[in-house]
Amino acid sequence: MAGLSDASLLAGGPVAARDAATIMLVRDAPTREGPALEVCMLRRHLDSDFVGGAYVFPGGKVDDADRTVAAEEACAGRSDAEASAMLGVEAGGLAFWVAALRECFEEAGVLLAYPRGSGSTGAMVRPDEPEARRHLAQLRAALNAGEIAFLDACRHEGLLLAVDRVHYFSHWITPEPAPKRYDTRFFVTALPPDQVAVHDDYETVDTVWVRPVEALARARAGEFDLIFPTVKNLEAISRFTTSGELLAAAANIERVPTVLPRVVADATGFRILLPGDPGYDEALGQPNPGSGQAMTPAEVGAVVRTIGPDGRAVRDR
Repeated sequence: MAGLSDASLLAGGPVAARDAATIMLVRDAPTREGPALEVCMLRRHLDSDFVGGAYVFPGGKVDDADRTVAAEEACAGRSDAEASAMLGVEAGGLAFWVAALRECFEEAGVLLAYPRGSGSTGAMVRPDEPEARRHLAQLRAALNAGEIAFLDACRHEGLLLAVDRVHYFSHWITPEPAPKRYDTRFFVTALPPDQVAVHDDYETVDTVWVRPVEALARARAGEFDLIFPTVKNLEAISRFTTSGELLAAAANIERVPTVLPRVVADATGFRILLPGDPGYDEALGQPNPGSGQAMTPAEVGAVVRTIGPDGRAVRDR
């Protein structure tokens, strides 16, 4: 891999991982064999300093505003105590749901919410008229321009976030050599009726709905740029035929394991070890052989984006 050497791996303790949330937005597409699961993927801007051009799910870091009392008051169907228990944390778990829904609206233009007063048993927001769709687009534009905060927008519009429609699915932590690390919770939810996912044309430049097996096949053929955690989550949801099957299974998950990959350098390149892989425990505390210089964001991105489904990345000679 050009520009990457053993000496570029970080020595000393790893940097702290920032909380983040990612959401897999799914729907069913009609086929000859019946409904088939599709997932929404956004292509990152080619000039992004991290995995530019890769196809990802909507997501981002958890903001301070996502952790406030006002955030909990803006949610329907799940308390912070319930959310925290699902994530295995003492408190603050609901912030991950809030962040996932905020990022879903900011990046994909999809808002999962109920009209205030309807509660979790009511109908979700359905912009089924042109004027309602224009208004939703204008609200998103104002949010992305920094003219209004997400929770303020929900309160102004009389909306409650439909966190009960969003299911916790997986938990990934960025490998320790990275100079920027994220503790990311992955969620899954269905596309609400009458809403259309559209990239923001800033951080993301394309929107595709794709069957998970097709995305994986295109990645193997070099036609679809995917990073390792995205591959693994696509593999997980590809086991389901329809969105209903996936969401039912996700709603019944009792325990979500934490996945902390470890980057191991060898004579020919780098590989990712997952919990349970041979050598994973031995890598604990010594994931970064070399002279001790930190990897740059570009180098980390180069490693991450070239690691295939087998967990290996080979250096260019």
